[in-house]
Amino acid sequence: MDAEVPAGTVVIVIDVIRAFTTAALAFERGATEIVCAPSVEAGRDLRRRHPGRLLVGETGGLKPADFDFGNSPFEMSMAQLDGRRLIQATSNGTRGLVRYPAPAALLAVSALNVSASARWIGKHHAETRYTLVCTGLTAEDRACATYLNDLLHGTAPRREDLIAGIMDGAAEHARAYARQPAHERVDLSRDLPFCCDVDRSAFAMVGEIRQDHVVLAWVPC
Repeated sequence: MDAEVPAGTVVIVIDVIRAFTTAALAFERGATEIVCAPSVEAGRDLRRRHPGRLLVGETGGLKPADFDFGNSPFEMSMAQLDGRRLIQATSNGTRGLVRYPAPAALLAVSALNVSASARWIGKHHAETRYTLVCTGLTAEDRACATYLNDLLHGTAPRREDLIAGIMDGAAEHARAYARQPAHERVDLSRDLPFCCDVDRSAFAMVGEIRQDHVVLAWVPC
């Protein structure tokens, strides 16, 4: 995520476990926009400025006490969000999304909307260079980047390879959490089936850059 990205490229920011899977579920549940903040404190500040918005996210993988929702696709899958605007703040996904000030286009991607994202890029920026940004160091984001890169090159990647990569990444997360004190561990078991639901969402999540955040909108593809 720290690599330099040239201005004027299509920047594709990937977070499978769990930020942009959670975001996709929020749009499915009726959210009209998601404001992505670079930190939990920035998210709180945005909520103070816009008190009618719901606050979503995590610190250390866990929901802060003053947030409305955690960074959980399972939790989001049951939310009633018709017409609501959200603010999302996570350790990797939203922090990564706000790092690129001058892209030709900015997209948030998980396995849920990977093919829709490829279709959107092909329709709007087929001749523009693109950069794939993995916000984490674990296998799931790399697998999603490989899958999307193959789609953008016109080849047919295997869905089962992407799912295997997500499962490998989940195992890496589980090993890391096992080293934490019990109260700091994150249970991914209910979120993982959503993270693996390849192409569930037939929309791209396209970012509009603002001064201190990015606003995501969903665009059917």
